[in-house]
Amino acid sequence: MKNVLLAVGLLAMAGSAMAAGKSCDELKGEIDAKLKDKGVAHYSLQAVEKGSASDGKVVGTCEGGSKELVYKRG
Repeated sequence: MKNVLLAVGLLAMAGSAMAAGKSCDELKGEIDAKLKDKGVAHYSLQAVEKGSASDGKVVGTCEGGSKELVYKRG
């Protein structure tokens, strides 16, 4: 019985850690590397509050879904 409770506790902790999502800096670095590998130049990636991306394309979410990464050319 103790083993079952321990397993449930560990799974709950792991689930909450996964739900927190990636930090914006970590995700921005991953997307930046992919864009550079594809030869993309002259762009910006910016973390903004969710729903406030007026121009540009949303390419990811971070900070547990509270922020979005916006890609802009030029």
